[in-house]
Amino acid sequence: MALSPYPEPMPTLEAKIDAARALLVELLKAHGPERVAVAWTGGKDSTMALDLWRGLLLERGLGPARALSIDTGLKFPEIVAFRDQWAATWDLDLRLVRPLVDIATYPVAQDKIACCTDLKVTPLRQAIEAEGVAVLVTGLRRDEHSSRHNRDFLEQRTNPDHVQANILLDFTEMDIWAYTTARALPFCSLYGVGYRSLGCMPCTELSGAGERSGRDDEKESHLDTLRSLGYF
Repeated sequence: MALSPYPEPMPTLEAKIDAARALLVELLKAHGPERVAVAWTGGKDSTMALDLWRGLLLERGLGPARALSIDTGLKFPEIVAFRDQWAATWDLDLRLVRPLVDIATYPVAQDKIACCTDLKVTPLRQAIEAEGVAVLVTGLRRDEHSSRHNRDFLEQRTNPDHVQANILLDFTEMDIWAYTTARALPFCSLYGVGYRSLGCMPCTELSGAGERSGRDDEKESHLDTLRSLGYF
């Protein structure tokens, strides 16, 4: 079981925020701003992670914040518009990560593992190496999927070597929205029409009872495999 950094068993939202910021401070001290990047999907969780990192850099007169955004060519246009608008507004160092396949002829979603590997995993690994990223900050949450229950806040990854910092692991969906609302943080318009978790268009539908119930079941069943291949 992953260790929790909190002094009490049921931390408040502010305690979780303070712990996430403290972890980012340590990463900043160890690696500097130039070797840390946020894996920004355009979703609510990674947008909060990006906001925390960007805020820390702004406080110290550093920046701009670097973000890696995987663009498979299959993202909802609303996500692309949201990403591009706020990347410009926030003056981000946005690096778009694109697959080296022709999406017009690629057999999209026919083999879920192969598709995610070709469109997400391989491009991400190549970008981390090419950009010299030592720390990749994610918006992964422990309660979002069973495969994430035992994840650690800091994970040493290989091929290429880097640290994956899952700073929001112990946050809940309600925590994310409470933070977003309190700070007037922007979010993609798709959340307003019933989506609770955003992926590629072929593998994402309106959510049902669970937060990730709108995600393709077959693809969801392979998250551990995709992680072993290099995905976050």
